[in-house]
Amino acid sequence: MIETSARLLKLLSLLQRRRFWPGAELAGELGITERSVRRDVERLRSLGYPVHAAAGVGGGYQLGAGKELPPLPLEDDEAVAVVLGLRAASAGPIRGLEEAAVRALVKLEQVLPARLRKRVNALAAVSVRMGPSAAGSIDSGVLTALASACRNEETLHFTYGAPSGAETVRTVEPYRLVHTSQRWYLLAFDLEREAWRTFRVDRVGTSVRTARRFTARPLPAKDVASYVSRSVSTEVYPFKARVTVHASAAIVSQRMSAVAAHVEPSGESRCVLHTGAASLEALAFHLGFLGFEFQVHEPPELRDAIREIAERLARATRP
Repeated sequence: MIETSARLLKLLSLLQRRRFWPGAELAGELGITERSVRRDVERLRSLGYPVHAAAGVGGGYQLGAGKELPPLPLEDDEAVAVVLGLRAASAGPIRGLEEAAVRALVKLEQVLPARLRKRVNALAAVSVRMGPSAAGSIDSGVLTALASACRNEETLHFTYGAPSGAETVRTVEPYRLVHTSQRWYLLAFDLEREAWRTFRVDRVGTSVRTARRFTARPLPAKDVASYVSRSVSTEVYPFKARVTVHASAAIVSQRMSAVAAHVEPSGESRCVLHTGAASLEALAFHLGFLGFEFQVHEPPELRDAIREIAERLARATRP
């Protein structure tokens, strides 16, 4: 049985290597008869692999596309190439594929042999990205470790760097990884602070350790992406604003990153914008550069700051 299973894997690998195989050539590669090839092809079909057969002179076998994606045995070089590609995609160069890349990377690295893991890490160590990365400096090993802990519901211990450079040790229950157009964030429950926290993944130290499993608690919001967007765009700033913008939520979202503001639809041509900044003046300029009409709901001090800036700019236009 073990010998048959190994032969099936080799047959599948051969069918993926070339588009079409004559039956005699397959039999020669596998060291079996053409009749045995036909039996092995039937076994592959029973496992969900669509193997097409053509009879007669010039006949043979061809692996086709099925309704579902079957397991794909990869050769060593192919596995290394896929892992490196997924690590690059997880950093965000292809918008919309980052989270799927991380999920696939977790599955693949879990079964990656040690010899291939060494090759992957060696290539990654000497590879250099040309130009700035929109996602910041993220260790793919850290990213996959966080994703695995979320999936397995395992408590995490890691060091976390503050903007000032100071580091703290955190013990958390990890729940979700959220990607914006710029960064990765980890939504977790901080056990020492007994509160939900959002962590920038590029500030998580490379020494990530897992501990006991935990029982998942209810998430702080149904829409995790919106919750993280609010926490990183408004809650972290001393000055927060809520304004109505005279443009659709889709258009404003294109101009505002999720790490800079949280946008809520309010009709076809309006939306409510929640944002924050280190000062009222920064908020005023931030909103002014949007290029749309808007009304300030809160804070009332923001109206005074906008009025003062507008008067200053108007004076600058006088001869």
